Amino acid sequence: MTSTSHSKNDTLFARAQLTTPGGVNSPVRAFRSVGGTPRFITRAEGPYFWDADGKRYIDYIGSWGPAIVGHAHPDVVKAVQDAAARGLSFGAPTEGEIDMAEAICRIVPSVEQVRLVSSGTEATMSALRLARGATGRDTIIKFEGCYHGHADSLLVKAGSGLLTFGNPTSAGVPEDFAKHTLVLDYNKPEQLEEVFRSKGDTIACVIVEPVAGNMNLLRATPEFLQTMRRLCTQYGAILIFDEVMSGFRVALGGAQALYDIQPDLTALGKVIGGGLPVAAFGGRADIMQHMAPIGGVYQAGTLSGNPVAVAAGMATLKIIEQPGFYEALSTHTSKLVAGLSAEAKAAGVDFCGDAIGGMFGLYFAPELPVDYATMMKCDKTRFNTFFHAMLDEGVYLAPSAFEAGFVSAQHDDAIIEATMAAARKAFATLA
Repeated sequence: MTSTSHSKNDTLFARAQLTTPGGVNSPVRAFRSVGGTPRFITRAEGPYFWDADGKRYIDYIGSWGPAIVGHAHPDVVKAVQDAAARGLSFGAPTEGEIDMAEAICRIVPSVEQVRLVSSGTEATMSALRLARGATGRDTIIKFEGCYHGHADSLLVKAGSGLLTFGNPTSAGVPEDFAKHTLVLDYNKPEQLEEVFRSKGDTIACVIVEPVAGNMNLLRATPEFLQTMRRLCTQYGAILIFDEVMSGFRVALGGAQALYDIQPDLTALGKVIGGGLPVAAFGGRADIMQHMAPIGGVYQAGTLSGNPVAVAAGMATLKIIEQPGFYEALSTHTSKLVAGLSAEAKAAGVDFCGDAIGGMFGLYFAPELPVDYATMMKCDKTRFNTFFHAMLDEGVYLAPSAFEAGFVSAQHDDAIIEATMAAARKAFATLA
């Protein structure tokens, strides 16, 4: 592992641990999976960011997805500055909220009405409550390896058998919450068929990442999503696509546009905030009409639709809607993955990768994983060595073998070539 003794990163981490659990405000930042000292970032621009010691890195996390146009894009920064000058928060409606709602409804195929919130967890949690309120049912189905935020009902892992309810994956989650959540295997449509035959009239909703990004990048098969859509329609359950990560990332209209499957509700986040806290959930108008103040499902948020955050998001949406944006983004993401795979092959390392839109996955395995179980068989130790070797060379990948990566519009051919040069050295340490 790389030593950063006596660095400012070390000093800041030691200081942070005195007042913050684990020294971080989100667990994956702590480097617990890969070892070593987390980098404390001081600034970012384009495809780069700089740590507290002044070292520059090519950034492949992009704030975990939002920085799709690159860091500190001048149009986004100006929109934030202009909005901030008018006031930071009002607790009353603004026209910007309408603009964002209209943009989401125009771009995302399934969304007729939308409610803005401040985080992806809020979006998925609220969508679940709405699904239960609209159907009058309690049971939800989720899938092993999909992460939908830290709401109690969703921090659940698989039970002991197909038709058993899940078990909490976090301390502080009561069994009473978990008992309403069934956890199935990703990409196993036959399990869905069996569960709906047995419990279909009790199921309020199915929630899924159509392109999973929290067990590394993992694509749903068309059959899996088509089966889900058919069964939800047949049994009156609500299909929720969690596109907090994939929305506006894998395509302009999200994964649902690529798969040509319309969910009943969609959770969105990350890109729509342009780096500031904005998320949303929306879908069919007849379902959304159950929301307070016109319906009985309650949800509220003091900072929902914050004018400064909405301004950042709207500036970002205007950029990504420009012709050719996604073609260029996809081209560079695919070039990155193909180049890394070629370098690994040249070094004789078992490795493969996948790319979709501006998301990618790297796997120390001979073939692409198809579900949580095969993902867990990837060589975590080799990834950790590779991660630190790349870090030494100034390339910042997700500090976990089980997180997706992100490319921005600023990751051009020169950046990809620089990444390949670093990878050549890093793979050599594994040969």
